[in-house]
Amino acid sequence: MIQPDADLAQLLVYANRILYDQGVVDGLGHISVRHPTQEGVYMLSCNRAPAMVKQEDIVCYDLDGKAVSDTTERPYLERFIHGEIYRARPDVVSVVHSHSPSVIPFAAVKKPLLPIYHMAGFLGEGSSHFEIRDDGGNTDMLISSNALGKSLAKSLGNCTCVLMRGHGSTVVGTSIQQAVFRAIYAEMNAKLQLSAMGIGDVSYLNKEEAALSSAMNDGQIGRSWNLWVQRVGKID
Repeated sequence: MIQPDADLAQLLVYANRILYDQGVVDGLGHISVRHPTQEGVYMLSCNRAPAMVKQEDIVCYDLDGKAVSDTTERPYLERFIHGEIYRARPDVVSVVHSHSPSVIPFAAVKKPLLPIYHMAGFLGEGSSHFEIRDDGGNTDMLISSNALGKSLAKSLGNCTCVLMRGHGSTVVGTSIQQAVFRAIYAEMNAKLQLSAMGIGDVSYLNKEEAALSSAMNDGQIGRSWNLWVQRVGKID
């Protein structure tokens, strides 16, 4: 059996609590991270509300979604989101899936999220769109199989965010901290973008501005992360 990496498991616990505290997830939603030493393995909580996740809840899964560490707990139904994105995107280290409310309208109308300000520079290429009907027909909207996970990963492509019609979104990053940052600011950008679209034509960051902003923000993530950890406080 493969054991979760203790340091990353602790970060993953804080990530779950932070995403809840920032309003990105509620009782549902999840975040994972690649195992640092075991190829083809990622770490994800068992089926637990994000605000209740503790270190002992972190389980290791292979890319097919099968638990490879010792657990008797139920897994998340949508763990296939994580495994198939890791399979398709070697550059991705962490994945966040959420139903953050301001993002959902963009998925419904097939309009991409675009960076309205520097904090969302990671959206410089726009968000991609996933339509579950294309490969799954009429479903309960959940990514509950490897086949649907593979379709989602294909729709994500090289983007940092994929919008899921009738469902939510999935954001990826090269670290837990970056994935959390992007999930929080995808929601904030969606809120601001919706507001601006109601006023008039929106002037978005161009690709160069977005890339420069994204690189700058990556050097500042620790500042926000430390604040978010402090807000969550000590976890028993």
